This record gives sequence, C-alpha cells and structure tokens, in this order.
Amino acid sequence: MKKREILTPDITPLIDVVFILLIFFIVSSVFKKDELALVLNLPTSSAQEIELKQKELIIELNSDKLAVYGKEITLELLEQEIAAIEDKEKNIIFRIDKEVKYEKIIEVLEVLQKHQLFNISLITDTKK
Repeated sequence: MKKREILTPDITPLIDVVFILLIFFIVSSVFKKDELALVLNLPTSSAQEIELKQKELIIELNSDKLAVYGKEITLELLEQEIAAIEDKEKNIIFRIDKEVKYEKIIEVLEVLQKHQLFNISLITDTKK
C-alpha cells in the first residue's frame, strides 16, 4: 500500500508579493509630501485644521525664499503665476515661517490683492 504525500502550498511567491506591496506603499507615502519645499518654523495656534485640496494655491515663505507648489520662485514669477489664475474664488494656502519680517508678507499679500484673490488661509502648527 502506497502512502500519499501531503501537499503543502509554497508561500514564497505570497511573501514576495507582500514585500513588494509594502515597498510600494512606503515609497508612495514619501512622495506625497513633495508639495512643500521650504522647512518652516510655523507659529502655533488653537484654530481648527483645514483640509488641503488639489485646487488650492500653496505659497510658502521663509526669511529668504518663496515657493509655490513646492518650487522655489521669485516674487515676479509669483505675480505671473497668480495673474494666470482665472478662478478668483481659488483658495490660497499661505505657509509663513514665524521669523519672516512683516514687510515680506505684505509684498506677497499685495500681489494677491492686486489680482483680487482674497480667499487666503494662513497655516500654523497646532498647539500640543
């Protein structure tokens, strides 16, 4: 009488697939933060968080640089970018380092006002 050999499934391909999915999610989560270019020390506030949407204009400002959508630009290029915006109700997300001089903030706000963009949100860190 012959004994039947017990068949066990090979789980090596399953482990390979799990590791590939794990690597994919780790890499894709790192690229999600690319929209922010400047490392800013934001002031703290107890205001409620807002949800960022794809249609918003994201402006970052620190003591010596200005960035839009994660790319460093000059004030003149910012004005060109804003002039091209047709939707005057577009949300403007403004991230400002707390060490920036008020004068630099006013320069950017004047450009926004010149092109009738008034829907501005100032981003802060939440109090802990």
